[in-house]
Amino acid sequence: MREIIRAIRVTLVLWGITAIIYPLILLVIGQIAFNSQANGSLITKQGVIVGSSLIGQPFSSERYFWSRPSTTNYSTFATENYAPTNAENLTQKTGISGASNLAPSNSDLLKRGNEKEGFQGVQFELDSLKKAGIQPTADLVYTSGSGLDPHISVEAARAQIQRIATVRSLNLNQVEMLVAKNTDGRFLGIFGEPGVNVLKLNLALDGLQ
Repeated sequence: MREIIRAIRVTLVLWGITAIIYPLILLVIGQIAFNSQANGSLITKQGVIVGSSLIGQPFSSERYFWSRPSTTNYSTFATENYAPTNAENLTQKTGISGASNLAPSNSDLLKRGNEKEGFQGVQFELDSLKKAGIQPTADLVYTSGSGLDPHISVEAARAQIQRIATVRSLNLNQVEMLVAKNTDGRFLGIFGEPGVNVLKLNLALDGLQ
């Protein structure tokens, strides 16, 4: 009986430490030292949440930099004009992420590559980029692994500078500097490749005017 009571006490103590005390400590540290990250890295405009720096959004207007294609169309309520209540611009609200996971030998992958309509068709993306006068890059044609990637490559952003400057009547140097300011470097200086957060860049673009 004594061993049973001791085992129960140990269990309760460990439960209190691991299930209550430890999570509370992390919660407090997160809210104090990493408030933005702990709450989803949300981005606001004039006090209204317009998205997260961690989740991409679809942009189709000529006035904005375009994101890379997404198999889930980014599965988000946010819109290109930052008006979540605008029903005409609402995108999918599936709450999921994921790539196609199709092998190179899968006939469905080839079919998708030849599709003329929809954001999943490679040919559709190529035609859209050609029509807009944008030199295609891999990340402007192919979807990301998660389907929620908020970044595009620096090359993809630069390929759109001319279009943005023309549509908004801006100086090319202005837009180039904006891209440079919104380019994230490699993690710890060595991991990954530099990338441009499309939502942040487009918000900064609106800030110019």
